[in-house]
Amino acid sequence: MEVAVLLALAASFCTATSSVCQRLGARSLDAREPGVTGFDLMLVFRLARRPVWLLGFASMIAGFAFQVSALRFGPLALVQPVMAAELLFVFGYLALLTRFGGVRWLEWAAAVAMSAGLAVFLRAASPSGGQPHAPAALWWLAGLATLASVLLAVAAAGFGKHVSAARRAAWLGAATGISWGFVAAVIKEMSSHVGEGPGAVFTNWAVYVLMAAGAATMLLTSHAMTAGPLAASQPGFTLLDPIVAILLGTFLFGEHLQVGPADLAGEVGGLIVLAVGVSALSHSRLITSHGVALPPRTLRNVHHRELTRKTR
Repeated sequence: MEVAVLLALAASFCTATSSVCQRLGARSLDAREPGVTGFDLMLVFRLARRPVWLLGFASMIAGFAFQVSALRFGPLALVQPVMAAELLFVFGYLALLTRFGGVRWLEWAAAVAMSAGLAVFLRAASPSGGQPHAPAALWWLAGLATLASVLLAVAAAGFGKHVSAARRAAWLGAATGISWGFVAAVIKEMSSHVGEGPGAVFTNWAVYVLMAAGAATMLLTSHAMTAGPLAASQPGFTLLDPIVAILLGTFLFGEHLQVGPADLAGEVGGLIVLAVGVSALSHSRLITSHGVALPPRTLRNVHHRELTRKTR
């Protein structure tokens, strides 16, 4: 289990790097370009022309490799909650970028609360057990339920001019979190075949579902990050991903959580503290000021380049 936790932390560090770089790329889009307020299948390709976004994509691949390894050694209900530490790493990145300037005590308290809530939940739940594969019938039920939930969230987001940016980002963030939880379950299924060689991996359905679901979720992520304030979308990213993964881990793979009265109280209390920490940290000025915080000189350079490009 210790190996799984360490690998999950490494995965969350890489995905945090990816998140910061991709947000930098997403925020450099001209708000008047198509696809920022509506769905645009070419959005990812336009983002890919930005080197910082490509660096984020490479970090995401590394995070994926660590996640696959973590899921080979530990249950989904353990690995995916640990990966919620991504937000803590993002906060650390942004604090370093600004040399800790203007970081308020409330933001540090939120980071501590998030860490404590996650630790309390995992200690109380003590996820364990589980089988490497799930029956096909359960996979169909899980897939259809996930698809229905994502479509409802996307529909709730709306794309008309009357819909506020915060509402759109919040619902797309929720859809993204649900999708990433399902993707993690598919990765768990695929990870059990990795040790058998490439032949076993590519003759199994999981790798192809992963490609399709991963591409769709990546598109959702890009739209959620460009739809509105990060403070609105981040809670969905951070909370719904592990919650959905825990539910799927118990439903699909038969993973076990402690269910004694004291354990349940600790799990609920830990999740509440975690949610409060995530919400407070998502409203950090480091994160909300410009999508990601940049040193003032960097911001001036970005604005100068954009102005020069528009006036040519």
